[in-house]
Amino acid sequence: MEIPYVVTPRKDTGLFNSKIAIWLFLASEVMLFGGFFSAYVFLRLGADFPWPERTLPVLPGLINTFVLIGSSVTVVFAWASLKLRDWRKFQIFMGITVACAAIFMVLKGVEYNVKLHHQAVRLKDYTVIEGHLGKETENGKPVLNHHGKEIEENLILVNAKKFTFNTVRFYKPWIEELLTQANHHNAKITLSSDVVAVVREGQPAELVAKAGVPLSIELLTKLQKTHLAARSHNGEYRTQALRQEWVNAHTANPDKQDWQIAADVNIDMKALAPKLLDEISSVSFDVVPPSKFDFQPRDIKEADGQSRLRDDTVVDGELLDSPMVFHAVDAIDFQHLAMKAVEKGMDPIVAIDNSWLVKNNVFAKEAWEWNKVQVAKIEKRLLDDYGTDAKTGKPNREPTLKERYRIGWKDFVAKSDGVDRDKETIKLKEEFFGPDYHGREEKATFEGFAVPREQVGFAAKFTPAWNTYYALYFTITGLHGLHVVGGALVLAYYLFFGRQMYLTNPEWLANRVEVGGLFWHFVDLVWIFVFPILYLM
Repeated sequence: MEIPYVVTPRKDTGLFNSKIAIWLFLASEVMLFGGFFSAYVFLRLGADFPWPERTLPVLPGLINTFVLIGSSVTVVFAWASLKLRDWRKFQIFMGITVACAAIFMVLKGVEYNVKLHHQAVRLKDYTVIEGHLGKETENGKPVLNHHGKEIEENLILVNAKKFTFNTVRFYKPWIEELLTQANHHNAKITLSSDVVAVVREGQPAELVAKAGVPLSIELLTKLQKTHLAARSHNGEYRTQALRQEWVNAHTANPDKQDWQIAADVNIDMKALAPKLLDEISSVSFDVVPPSKFDFQPRDIKEADGQSRLRDDTVVDGELLDSPMVFHAVDAIDFQHLAMKAVEKGMDPIVAIDNSWLVKNNVFAKEAWEWNKVQVAKIEKRLLDDYGTDAKTGKPNREPTLKERYRIGWKDFVAKSDGVDRDKETIKLKEEFFGPDYHGREEKATFEGFAVPREQVGFAAKFTPAWNTYYALYFTITGLHGLHVVGGALVLAYYLFFGRQMYLTNPEWLANRVEVGGLFWHFVDLVWIFVFPILYLM
């Protein structure tokens, strides 16, 4: 049976089936992205931290904007070529469209890669430091971890002497990592004492695991099964006993409600004890000799003497010095500190002058003093250009909070070159990949330093974990990127596999390309909103 209105339009709407379908689909897409943009606006207006402004590389975003606009033009030319029955021109224009999609995704991949390798840390006084972590070295060469990868200097180090594992929640990959590290240090992790428990009802306690047995996933799994079996067995008896207690309570108090007798309903655990099995909820292992173990900051809540992993494993041992070491700092942001200072009724400048970073790091102090000079020059220029308000006497224009309190990598370049902040010399590749650390080493433009762990409030890469802005950035641009890939695959299908359809029914192919082009225009339109909102504002 032939489906009507596949090629010819309906008389009532003037549209063929697939065009009606794509318009309905795009209406749902408008609501989807409209919700994201609305959420972005509301979250930005209500943010309790200085919202990042103009922190994304503008040049790649601008190029991507023109790339998508150009691809929207070429997809129309491809459709027009089909209407004119010119297959060769269709191939050229559609090929350009697909190539533009590839260029867009490559540039977006470069941008994502820079973000995912960029470290940020917020100190406890709300100073933010951005840059790249150093690598542990010995004799000038990077130290490799147990997996052959270079070790970043952002680890929590503990001289561990004992591990206590939760037999229910232990995380197997972490057990394997602990064993690997112990082997690397020629240390052994062995059971601290015999594990003796009643594992069969009515029978005496028996040896489940002997002291000195090496740690293994198999051993922990065995203890876990024993614990869960005992817990299930005991749970059944406790449930039965509790039910009987409620029956007895209702029999003795027939006129009372549950809430009136609840306080008197208690299980006689002493009478129940002979029937219960021993639950092995945790087990301890000694580290012989005590050795240094490293943990990712997100995995451990460190404390001197006793730290705890996220799977409830307790690590007994001395917390070692574990600073975050930056091999290059490319931004120092005092905006959040200044905001908190204002909330407390303090002068932001005084608060920054007395911050831990400025008081303890020469590089940061010099950069901050240079920034104050630059802000004074901006204030003078704005005053000369825009004057003051006739009624209040205040300047009509003032430096932004970002200009006042953030020192970015381009500012470090200007400072190193001995020029004002708007006169820096930026290399073209830096507009795409960020600062060229190695190319500017001779002037010591970007210095590295260590941040003591006790000063670290929060640390993360520039990922959704860092703040709400980056969560929205990755969500919106990631979803848009999926639309680009999906649309490009459909258009590429028409380009590489549409020849037979063109020979059979060229108008049908033209209609499909038109529908694909409408979706592609929508993708372009979304980016036209994304670019100014995320990159320019």
